[in-house]
Amino acid sequence: MGAGAGAAGALGAAVAALYTATLPPALPGGDAGELITAAYELGVAHPPGYPLFTLLAKLATGLLPVGSPAYRVNLLCGLLGAAAASLLFYTVFRLSGSYAGGILAAGVFSFSRLTWQWSIAAEVFSLNNLFVGLLMALTAHFEEASTAKERSKISKLGAFCCGLSLCNQHTIVLYIACIVPWVLSRLFRKSELSLGHLLKLGLCFLAGLLPYLYLPASSYLNRARWTWGDQTTFQGFLTHFLREEYGTFNLAKSETGSSMREMLVFQLAQMKSELSLPVLALALVACVSTALPTKQQRSSVIWLFAGMLCLYSLFFAWRANLDITKPLFLGVVERFWLQSNAAVAVLAGLGLAALASVGSAVLEGSRVLPWLEWLSALALLASQVWANYSACDQSNNYVVDKFARNLLSSMPTGAVILLRGDLPGNALRYVHYCEGMRPDITLVDQEMMTYEWYLPKLAKHLPGVYFPGNRWNPVEGVLPDGTLAFNLHRFLKVFTKGTQPGEGAIRSGRGVRVKSWFLLMLSLTQESGFILQEISITGLKTTAVSSPLPGKLWPTRRCGKPETASVTAEVKSQLYTFAYTSYKEIVNSHPNHPVNWHKNYAIACERMLRLHRVDVDPEVLLSETVKHFLLYAEKAEDDPQRQDILQAVKHLKKELQGLRKRKEDLRRGAG
Repeated sequence: MGAGAGAAGALGAAVAALYTATLPPALPGGDAGELITAAYELGVAHPPGYPLFTLLAKLATGLLPVGSPAYRVNLLCGLLGAAAASLLFYTVFRLSGSYAGGILAAGVFSFSRLTWQWSIAAEVFSLNNLFVGLLMALTAHFEEASTAKERSKISKLGAFCCGLSLCNQHTIVLYIACIVPWVLSRLFRKSELSLGHLLKLGLCFLAGLLPYLYLPASSYLNRARWTWGDQTTFQGFLTHFLREEYGTFNLAKSETGSSMREMLVFQLAQMKSELSLPVLALALVACVSTALPTKQQRSSVIWLFAGMLCLYSLFFAWRANLDITKPLFLGVVERFWLQSNAAVAVLAGLGLAALASVGSAVLEGSRVLPWLEWLSALALLASQVWANYSACDQSNNYVVDKFARNLLSSMPTGAVILLRGDLPGNALRYVHYCEGMRPDITLVDQEMMTYEWYLPKLAKHLPGVYFPGNRWNPVEGVLPDGTLAFNLHRFLKVFTKGTQPGEGAIRSGRGVRVKSWFLLMLSLTQESGFILQEISITGLKTTAVSSPLPGKLWPTRRCGKPETASVTAEVKSQLYTFAYTSYKEIVNSHPNHPVNWHKNYAIACERMLRLHRVDVDPEVLLSETVKHFLLYAEKAEDDPQRQDILQAVKHLKKELQGLRKRKEDLRRGAG
């Protein structure tokens, strides 16, 4: 027991060291910006609220002495992920006595690409992994308990942890639904399940849910500049807790997803890719080993873990209503497979221990088998680290942070930004609220205005912004429930007094001078497994491109023809220059990038020519424009604009030849 706990701690420390070495030093992508902001402001995160994560993140931002708020929450998640690894090791060791099996389980799971990348970002998944490991470890401890008193103590602790785990990610309820009946049946068979004990277990479970009191408390105080929902009423609390705005028991509302069979096939392929085929084979060995007479003592736990895996996989495949043939949605779905991967890893560790045990029984006194067991575990662990370290190393990733800072810094004084989409919304909220950047700017979430709670809760934190109604709706007027709705046209007309983007306007209410207002809109498409995020800033089109890795985001601009002429020359110059600099860097440093980057870089070069910058050689810009347009046309044969691009290249080549000829004539004249 003591040796196992010490080994679990040592392994957790090793995982923590690697995780810490690869942490993003700044804001990662995904929901991190929103989760950190909700914690920093003591607001409420998106449904179901994640109160436990919010409170832990708040403690991390206040107590950890290093880095930015984003880094501190990243570090918290890395440490939680390392603790999850310790618990997975402890589970296998407790059931089998095998150090090698425990290392295999903890190592292959912790250093799989998916686990690693979501354990070092400020997201809720590492905390969920911790609870998965904790419930499995408590189950193993319960099974090995030798006295009724010990089993009673563990069952109460387990009930509390079951409730506490639901204060984070609700998918763990499917594991709880397996563990609770199993524990109760074991207690009943041993005549240890009285009505009084059952009542105590229920009270322990309810005690674990206490962090949910944070939601109505935060909503009632309404001090957070960013929060989600109104939990001051029971119906509002229930709406948030049950994720009704997303769709209860669904990943998204009003989405048509892949079939259950397709989802399971994708999950199996992902398990093979993330954990390797030998690990899946060892997990199967663990299930088969329960038929051996020497394994009867822990066969019920193995079948419990296998049942948890099957129930979770089947239910999730049934309810995950997203089309995973699209890389963006696959990236959303695969994060939830972490929970099933943890069960597979534990079964694999038990399978390795079972093979070693059977081998020892057949080949008594063999000294080779222990070495083979250790060699197998360490080889699989090393292969995971070797394969995934570079892909998961985010230690130099400042991209989302730079994206937000460049965007905010390019805005004039007193600008009002209408946000739309997760990327600009989460990133700008974080740097604005948590790091205090550009306090003169006001952020208004266009999408959130469609919720009936948004204006009553947050309008007081938007001084000087006048809303001509109670909520945004495409069709303005009085809704059936009596709500006065306004559309975006009405809002802008009243708010800006008819001015255009970038022009001066007076905020109604306080007469504060607004020098500019901006619209940020975001749409998502996919190409070659990358996420393309197109943003329109007052008609000036830009693009941010990211890979499926969280935070692996390159803030780049595609500077197309402005839709309005009201954007100031200074702002245009900043955006075009940023676009050119960013694309130049990423195209040269990422050879396996999406095809459209060639076109976007070529457009950025062409736009730079229009600025007539003295610090950039026009010949270089023209050469790069021609080169990358041709590379794009060569690789994107199905682009309907391909012929137009090739026609433009002919014109640009003539321009380049003329430029070179003029340079040559000047050199000759000077000579």
